[in-house]
Amino acid sequence: MFAAPLFSNYTATVTLIALTAIFAYSYYAVLIAGQLSLGQAGIASLGGFSATLVVPDEPIAGLSPLVVGVPVGMAVGAVAAFILGLPVMRLRGVFLAIATLGFGEVVRIVLINMSWTGGAQGIRVPKLVTPSIAWIALAVVAYGFWRLGPSRLGSAFAAIREDELAARAMGIDVSRHRMIAFVTSGAVVGLYGVLVSYFSRLITPDDFGFATAVDGLVTAVVGGSLLFVGPLLGSAFFTLLPEIQRAAGIEAGWIRPFISSTLLLVVILFLPGGLSSLVPRLYKPKVARDSAPPELTPLPEPGAPILQLSGLGKDYGGVHAVRDIDLEIRSGDVLGLIGPNGAGKTTLVNMISGLVEPTSGSGTVLGCTLGNPATAHRFAVAGVARTFQQAKLFDRLTVLENVVVGTHVVSKPTFLRRLLLLPSARRDERRALAQASAQLGRVGLVDKAGVRAKQLSFGDRRRLEIARALAAHPTLLILDEPAAGMNHVEAVELSDLIGSLAADGITILLIEHNVGMVLRTCSRIVVLDFGAVIAHGTPDEIAADPAVIEAYLGSEGSPT
Repeated sequence: MFAAPLFSNYTATVTLIALTAIFAYSYYAVLIAGQLSLGQAGIASLGGFSATLVVPDEPIAGLSPLVVGVPVGMAVGAVAAFILGLPVMRLRGVFLAIATLGFGEVVRIVLINMSWTGGAQGIRVPKLVTPSIAWIALAVVAYGFWRLGPSRLGSAFAAIREDELAARAMGIDVSRHRMIAFVTSGAVVGLYGVLVSYFSRLITPDDFGFATAVDGLVTAVVGGSLLFVGPLLGSAFFTLLPEIQRAAGIEAGWIRPFISSTLLLVVILFLPGGLSSLVPRLYKPKVARDSAPPELTPLPEPGAPILQLSGLGKDYGGVHAVRDIDLEIRSGDVLGLIGPNGAGKTTLVNMISGLVEPTSGSGTVLGCTLGNPATAHRFAVAGVARTFQQAKLFDRLTVLENVVVGTHVVSKPTFLRRLLLLPSARRDERRALAQASAQLGRVGLVDKAGVRAKQLSFGDRRRLEIARALAAHPTLLILDEPAAGMNHVEAVELSDLIGSLAADGITILLIEHNVGMVLRTCSRIVVLDFGAVIAHGTPDEIAADPAVIEAYLGSEGSPT
């Protein structure tokens, strides 16, 4: 009974599904990198109005005049997003959303007060967008995001979305990748601005206001950001909803916003992955045993300097977390770092891995000078890999996908080659999978490669984090309390694994509360207490040192 009303509106409905999906993809571009931006509507208006200045009145060589307007709109959108991104890239979450929303409103107000835009009345333009043009544009955009997913760039975006700190420790330049996502969003929404303007025949600044920005976000969130078809699913749902409503003879204007709001609430509470999470994934990385791993840089010769610290310190206000640390680590060392709770162990390794800036002293790790935490990814590129005191995994990714992220610093970019369907892209991705698969085998998690990380037991999460660090082919591997939560058998197995890694030439810095394991595993041990080194020597020397015994057990006259 719905056939006649739907058919009469078929052309407009089909075109709107495509255009709304393109708009939603501009949100998808930043959501997959963990960003919440609401400035897309303002950028779309800049793209649309800029196109009106260059689109000719007549076809060009038999082609639509949009062949001129679309590149201009996308270029303007990308440039606007880049300029906006420079000051706002340091913001996160709701603060980023508010800042970008403010930008959109500023753009709207400025365009209203410009004579060349026609002010509040806008500009009338010819209708140049047909369903075929809209769907061709959508197909190109969707194809790009489809090819992005399994690429090295797509894996980096997913890692940033899940945990920025862990992504930075894996060698991913978070700021650069967030800007790439932002500029991509600007180009896509610039395309939308041009197409929607030349479809509706009238472009006004108020067409790109707050309500439009929110509608685009809702469409993208409901569709889902975990699979590239999410924006299309969200667009189809929200575009067809009023058509079905009209076909059913329901004219109440409040129904669509009511259903939209209800569905958004349901998705957030019960379906965080959106409608796309209901769609089976067509591509799932699988353990690769038949491919050679990537070409890896040889590890330094035994005895080569790896780390030098001189007078290193870190203060938090009046609290001296770390004080005057002098330390040297050479290639082949298995150095244990122990001390009571609050001794400053984690603060020290955070400085060594580039995540925390020292307040005094100096240090170099594999040629990298300790300093700005924004450059922490350079430490990973140089050969530093680490685990965290509280396991930092990418919970919505599978076990294998987590470890593939670890190969970021030893694998090659593949996205542009994937777009061109070049075989070399698939070959390099299989090499990264082979490297990841080998490390999963090393820690005994191959049989759980397809399981999401959040479903693992505590011990398996620890092993997965070690495998991810090993996938980076580190020169220096920092293990921050890797045996926490493990039973005796698991701790012994971990100790054996560390021994095998040292035999392979990997330099290891082990932070652990299990003193027996440290004494059994390490060749040298450093003991911290109240942020300062109180002992340094072989396991036998440390075990007999009175200062160490007092730090752990207290002196005979100390209060209990």
